[in-house]
Amino acid sequence: MARSTDVRPKIKLRSTAGTGYTYITRKNRRNDPDRLVIRKYDPVVRQHIEFKEER
Repeated sequence: MARSTDVRPKIKLRSTAGTGYTYITRKNRRNDPDRLVIRKYDPVVRQHIEFKEER
């Protein structure tokens, strides 16, 4: 089982386009302590959109 203090926790990246599309990935808390914002492809709107970390 993963601990809540895991160095590389799983996070959800939710689309800012309002489609509800999500990616699940891992991040390193030591290198990226703030919330991630990544440009990724949203197949619902068929464009690259910013995805923000959701907790």
